[in-house]
Amino acid sequence: MAKPNYAFAKRQRELAKKAKKEAKRQERAARQEPTAEPGSEPAVQPPPAEGDAK
Repeated sequence: MAKPNYAFAKRQRELAKKAKKEAKRQERAARQEPTAEPGSEPAVQPPPAEGDAK
């Protein structure tokens, strides 16, 4: 009977965990991207400072 290779099994679990974590990170980034589009103006702009508007 063959002896189980625990180091290989551990490495495979670590790789699967890393891949799942990366997929989750990309999903979160994709979810946040549409809400914060570059170049979009914020809905509420603060009034200009008194010293700036002359």
